[in-house]
Amino acid sequence: MSEGSAQESLTGYRGRTSPRRSLFYKYFVTLFVAALVPLVLGAAVEASFGYRDQRRHISEVLQAEARGAASRIEAFTDEIRDQLGWVVQFPWLQGDDDLHRIDALRLLQQVPAIVSVSLLDETGTERVFVSRLRLNRTGRGVDMSADPAVIGARANKVWYGPVQYQHESEPYMRIAVAGNLPAAGVAVAEVNLKLIWDVIAAIRIGNTGHAIVVDDSGHLIAHPDISLVLRGRSGSEDFGRIRHLLGTTSGRAVLTGDRGRPVVALSVHVAEVGWTVIAMQPVLEAFASIRAALWRSSLLIVLGLLIALALAYWRAHRMSGPIKQLEEGVERIGTGQFAHRIRISSRDELEQLAVRFNEMASELAISQQKSVRIDRLKQFLAPQVAELVEHSDELLEGRRREVVAVFGDLRGFTAFSARAEPDSIMTVLREYYAAVGAVTTRHEATLIRFAGDGVMLLVNAPVACDDPANHAVRLAIDLQVAVQSVAGKWCAAGHAIGFGVGIAMGMATVGTVGYEGRLDYTALGNVVNLASRLCGLAKDAQILTDPVVAEGVRDTIPLLSVGRQIIKGYDQPLEIFAVVQTDMPPKHPDSEPRQMEIETL
Repeated sequence: MSEGSAQESLTGYRGRTSPRRSLFYKYFVTLFVAALVPLVLGAAVEASFGYRDQRRHISEVLQAEARGAASRIEAFTDEIRDQLGWVVQFPWLQGDDDLHRIDALRLLQQVPAIVSVSLLDETGTERVFVSRLRLNRTGRGVDMSADPAVIGARANKVWYGPVQYQHESEPYMRIAVAGNLPAAGVAVAEVNLKLIWDVIAAIRIGNTGHAIVVDDSGHLIAHPDISLVLRGRSGSEDFGRIRHLLGTTSGRAVLTGDRGRPVVALSVHVAEVGWTVIAMQPVLEAFASIRAALWRSSLLIVLGLLIALALAYWRAHRMSGPIKQLEEGVERIGTGQFAHRIRISSRDELEQLAVRFNEMASELAISQQKSVRIDRLKQFLAPQVAELVEHSDELLEGRRREVVAVFGDLRGFTAFSARAEPDSIMTVLREYYAAVGAVTTRHEATLIRFAGDGVMLLVNAPVACDDPANHAVRLAIDLQVAVQSVAGKWCAAGHAIGFGVGIAMGMATVGTVGYEGRLDYTALGNVVNLASRLCGLAKDAQILTDPVVAEGVRDTIPLLSVGRQIIKGYDQPLEIFAVVQTDMPPKHPDSEPRQMEIETL
């Protein structure tokens, strides 16, 4: 993948992976919900169990109070029954009406609830009538044998009449008791039920809870607020509804309403008289403890909510902060800032990840430095040679060693550059450098420098090779072939440009020279000067060597002596050899005039 494609891919990847929600938001919500949900569920479960326990407790309290009231009501009626039983122990005899009247008066004194009492003989005839409100009568002789009270008492010994409201206010009830002996007759008493108020008023359930008594028709008999009782049947509709509602339950407290107030109520039936005792307590008071518990739970939830918010924010920040640092670090490393480091002190995997990131950045920095150095080495070394030199800095250190210097130079380039356009000149140089560079890389030689149309190569330094003379000559041959291939095109285009090569072998000082930021690998010595001189003597397509190189390749590469020639800087003429080349590229037919022009240059 090319660099441009990789950059486009990276840009597209970044665009596609832009987060819709930040990591901080996800961590914050997750931690907050994880802390809040158990808190709320725990409070809800605790409130549910507390409500159930409190309702069971209320049922037990109401039932106990109602049963107690029912027991006291039964005791109230039982006392009246027993007292009536005393006045019907003895049979009626002739002339003892006064004695029975005295018993009746005593009865009124002992039982305040009895308003009046009628004593009947065995035939059902009234013999004595004693009352607190009306005149007492003795021997009136009224036949009451058909009275339901008399019939009921004779049938069951005790008869409880229905509740009646005198003047539609005070509740009254008749109670009839038959004597054990038929001759003892029947006692019929009228009882003022208002006195049951003492029983009901004494009942307190909590602070404002109370009990009421209704008959089987739902009419109010007793209530702590006596004014409600004195209203008679007109004020009993709500209580009848409550009695009907409670009658459908099986001894459990239920929620209902009492004159617009929500109450929890429970009823107990007084079987003897057919009444119902209802114990009730306002809902607000009955569930005050639950309400207080809910308030406490709410406060705890709010407190837990605040703590959860703080913890979630702190933890989310602790989690997302290092990850943001890593993300920023990756971006800066991606821009080449390899000196960037991340500091995370979480003492967990994130800190270890930061350490690994910093180690990676250090390795990338070293790799980048290595890459830069290799790229610089590749400026004058073949890539594979540059890789080798990179692993051994000693190869670049200055030293004396035997090298083969190869010089190449374009013929006619000066004249060409004087009249050609800059674009043509640069085109020729690019093609020329490309040809030379390819051959240099293939033969793993060291490219010392390009100097305009001249080029200097080095063999056997800094990396040693076997048979450097042979290696250098074959390099020169390939160099000639490559350059001549493009030179033919130049000649065909009307440019008289040729190429000559000079080779010399000998001891030289090699190593890097220059200053910080600009270093070159080079060779110094007579062998370099000699190769340069030979290159200057070489004609187009000619490769000249010194005697040392000729001696080294004599058995492998055909050479031709061109005679002894005076070389600048040498006291004696030096025999020079030319490499016999057989695989040069064919000349272009239109390039012959230009070849002649090159020969004259």
